[in-house]
Amino acid sequence: MSEYTAPRQDGGRIQFRGEVMTQSAVNERVLNADLGQYEGKEVRLRGFVYTRRDLGGVQFLVLRDRSGIAQVVLSGAHLPLPESSVEVVGKVVRQAKAPGGFEVQAADLHILSAATEPPPVELPKVEWNANPETLLDYRYVTIRGLKDRAALKVQAVLVNAFREALLAQDFTEIFTPKIVSAGAEGGANLFEIDYFGRRAYLAQSPQLYKQIMVGVFERVFEVAPVYRAEEHATSRHLNEYLSLDVELGFVQSEDDVMDVEEQVLQHIVARLGEQCSGELAAFGAALPAFSGRIPRIPLMEARRIVTERYGHQIGGKDLDPEAERLFSQFVKDEFGSDFVFVTKYPRTARPFYAYFEEDGLTRSFDLLFRGIEITSGGQRIHDLDMLRRSLRERGMSEEGFEGYLEVFKHGMPPHGGFAIGAERLTARILGIANVRFARAFPRDRHRLTP
Repeated sequence: MSEYTAPRQDGGRIQFRGEVMTQSAVNERVLNADLGQYEGKEVRLRGFVYTRRDLGGVQFLVLRDRSGIAQVVLSGAHLPLPESSVEVVGKVVRQAKAPGGFEVQAADLHILSAATEPPPVELPKVEWNANPETLLDYRYVTIRGLKDRAALKVQAVLVNAFREALLAQDFTEIFTPKIVSAGAEGGANLFEIDYFGRRAYLAQSPQLYKQIMVGVFERVFEVAPVYRAEEHATSRHLNEYLSLDVELGFVQSEDDVMDVEEQVLQHIVARLGEQCSGELAAFGAALPAFSGRIPRIPLMEARRIVTERYGHQIGGKDLDPEAERLFSQFVKDEFGSDFVFVTKYPRTARPFYAYFEEDGLTRSFDLLFRGIEITSGGQRIHDLDMLRRSLRERGMSEEGFEGYLEVFKHGMPPHGGFAIGAERLTARILGIANVRFARAFPRDRHRLTP
């Protein structure tokens, strides 16, 4: 891109990178979304050429900036390729058929940075049912599409609302290591790295650290990527994703943790309604409604309902994807809720730090939203002897967990927490079928670029 050269005054006209422009170009830049405030006035726009049409001497250009799109009408101009960066000076007039109800009748068009070739994918014609691999291969350009960026805007507002809700409840944001000596959950789904000749891993969760920080601040949260070396090839999994983690001390049970998550979700939904109406409309998405408390139903009861009502036989210890979908439909029909907490998981289906009863059940839960799990959480073990027993009974060594275990010698209170996958929540709110399109640059088992 060319280096910026400041405008200079020259005999009542403005010289701008060698182009002669009218005096009106000195006006402050106006965003597309604000055109209605300038009807009948001359404005200066800057943005990207989204689409262009030439109708025999009259040209139409749709300009995209950070606020949205605007229609520009020109006469006798040479239109640059799509995605070129341009500046337009012209008069704002009312036009019912134009985006936002106004268009700009241009007097000047200045190319700030010309595209040298057409985009590999025609952005205005991109459909979500197009080959997803092609769209992801060219993500560095396709991410500029209106729907793609709308999803990321929703996610940005969602994450900010997550922070707002917790800060209002006296939580403190923390920042934990992403290079660790052992996995938080055990197992083999860890990315191993060479750490100066020592074996280390990318963090699969901030779990152990956020528990430690409960001893410092009582209530903590983190927004950060986590890494799972799982060879999934599904529309709902990523190997790197944004985890919204929460942990709080002095809980009486896992119900206290679910109460906090419910309040957080209510705040997120409210903020999305206030700030993302255009983005939601682009997807035809309806926000979930809250009518009373989110239902809380034990896992074994959920499995029974799915089997008896829908005839679906469930294998394993959890709910499989089809069972999640069916049970969510049951809850929607019976309670009118898009959310449901599934509680009381067996020890064998939960990490070693999950608080357990002698009947083999844990004080843990998953949160299903419109048929997909978006949260795991629950009360944690706070007693050192119980923790050591849990490790031992799972055949896990205390090696690598020494610092974590040391904390429990020093008065850790009953505590619990949860983690939300930001991409999954975004995708379910917007109805995006593949979670990879709810992340700017997704990482799955095959993709390291762009």
